[in-house]
Amino acid sequence: MIVRNIDDPEVLETTYIAHGGATAKMVMTSHFLKGIEFLAHALIPPGNVIEEHVDPVEEIYFILKGGGVMKVGEEEREVKEGDAIWIPVGAPHRLENTRDVTTAIIVIAAYPIRW
Repeated sequence: MIVRNIDDPEVLETTYIAHGGATAKMVMTSHFLKGIEFLAHALIPPGNVIEEHVDPVEEIYFILKGGGVMKVGEEEREVKEGDAIWIPVGAPHRLENTRDVTTAIIVIAAYPIRW
């Protein structure tokens, strides 16, 4: 069993600025995960944006707190606490915090199934 807390020293050491707009921590990574690239926790201050980018993995953004405007491909919509957003491999995506509170998200990234 592996248990990691977002405040563990090894998690804190992974803190970085994600795509220009969020402070993120890699809670679990492919260092020991088999089919998942990572599980990250990110905080987006009011008015900040996770800039549009493309990843070679599929992702799920899960909104823990706050919300904003999520864009995946050409589709754009409001997202809020409790929403899970699926992002296909290669789809450009961005998240703007349009709220007056810090938005907290969990990001899960996984490789596509290879048959």
